[in-house]
Amino acid sequence: MNSHFFAMMARMKYIERWALMRNSDAENLSEHSLEVGMIAHALAVISNVRLGSRLDVGKAALIGMYHDATEIITGDLPTPIKYFNADIKSAYKEIEGVAADKLLALIPEDMRGYYEPVFKKNKEDEYIRKLVKAADKISALIKCIEEEKTGNREFASAKESTEKALDAMNLKEVDIFREEFLGSYYMTLDELQG
Repeated sequence: MNSHFFAMMARMKYIERWALMRNSDAENLSEHSLEVGMIAHALAVISNVRLGSRLDVGKAALIGMYHDATEIITGDLPTPIKYFNADIKSAYKEIEGVAADKLLALIPEDMRGYYEPVFKKNKEDEYIRKLVKAADKISALIKCIEEEKTGNREFASAKESTEKALDAMNLKEVDIFREEFLGSYYMTLDELQG
């Protein structure tokens, strides 16, 4: 029997992000998911190394990589719509759950147990999922910075609201990442190679 799971995952590259915004450089879900996975991994490493946690950094990376995979089915609903009110937010969460079930059903039964903890929330991974959410916001902030560097003012208010959302998360890992790594995103390639 053929499994369609990875062929579906490959379709992340067709889901465009930031649909309501004028972009200087388009971003797709596949690019975003890789970045979130890398940043979530880094936040978990920071948590372990600097703050004495014992998080599974590999799981943080995996959850980050797949955090928006349900959008292959649902599409990328813009944030202002997704969080417009409690009813829409709740309905969308339910739709995401159905989409996650559909994706999991594409995985062969004997492998599914390895993917369920990545797609389904559980108490054990609650803190890792907070870090993934933070990584998602950091990725959005990076997008805003990149657009700003091209002279695109379209992302100015998104940048401001994303910075406030990151501040409100009150996560030391996020503070450390922003302090030590975020400034580099303002630099040119020559400056980075320095």
